[in-house]
Amino acid sequence: METLILTRLFPEEIAEALNLEPYRGRQIFRWLHKKRVFDVENMTDLSKELRNQIAEKCVLVQSQIAHIRESFLSDTKKILLKYRDGQFVECVVITHRNRVTFCISTQVGCPLGCAFCATGKVGFKRNLNAGEIVEQVLHLLSFVDLGKKNPNIVYMGMGEPFWNYDEVTRSIKLLMHQLGVNIGARRITVSTAGDVKGIMKFADEDWQVRLSVSLHSADDNLRSRLVPLNRKYPLNKLAEALHYYQEKTNRMFTFEYVLLSGVNDSLEDADALLQYAKQFKCNVNIIPWNPVAGLNFQPPSKEACEKFQNYLTQGGLNATMRREHGQDIEAACGQLRRIFLDSTQNCNHHQ
Repeated sequence: METLILTRLFPEEIAEALNLEPYRGRQIFRWLHKKRVFDVENMTDLSKELRNQIAEKCVLVQSQIAHIRESFLSDTKKILLKYRDGQFVECVVITHRNRVTFCISTQVGCPLGCAFCATGKVGFKRNLNAGEIVEQVLHLLSFVDLGKKNPNIVYMGMGEPFWNYDEVTRSIKLLMHQLGVNIGARRITVSTAGDVKGIMKFADEDWQVRLSVSLHSADDNLRSRLVPLNRKYPLNKLAEALHYYQEKTNRMFTFEYVLLSGVNDSLEDADALLQYAKQFKCNVNIIPWNPVAGLNFQPPSKEACEKFQNYLTQGGLNATMRREHGQDIEAACGQLRRIFLDSTQNCNHHQ
């Protein structure tokens, strides 16, 4: 019999797989997703017989916290999770004023190889299943006291979410389930590097989950160097998908734009972005590049950032400058990568 991964299943699927009454499936789901109890012996309203059945047939949790890094400069923590097959991913919790954001990963590594990103440097190992994605949120919830508030969840960690589409959308529905974490759709954002097929499928979903698109250049030649996916889906194809998205959903989306000094931060680059973005109802989120060891880029000056932003806003775009958190622990945008622990020296090494 195939081992059941409980964090990947909805209440009715748990009940069916274990041949239980529906209310039992709901009980088990609540223990895992709402109460975040991962030891079946602590599920006190289940009979001993049922606890034994679960222990024999099921995997309650597929991950464990391997390491925690805390920022000295902001209220940011980066969590290294180890999965059952020995693979690692990173996820991040950021607390800023009254806002808590979880940045979660969808793949072990990333297959896209964007030129300025640490995750792309280390390559791709495998997709995460929906339970492995959800468990990142369940672990991160233990690091914050939210009271009655919900966090914001951004699928902006390691990986291209739309290249793991089915498991990503299942994980979103699990996180939105009223018996579990019960996250509102508008608090969830999925970020893509511009996968056209994924954007169009996402447009057809019956929900209000937000969309973010990593653009980084509005010039095809430059974008193809920075984001290799552009060679498959150039800017005109991306535009067609985004128009379809807005026709179907009537919702705004966000362009993410990482500024690289001397590469894509000139006023000519800003004008190209302005001309491309103004055909949509969208926001532009400007992100000064976060340094990554071994990559030959530089962050732009504060003056260059302000000139870029001002050009966009004067042209009529809603353009904001992201204040990064967690640079000192390599937890900011583009800095996540797979790491492993060297138990003999108790230190981290990048893969």
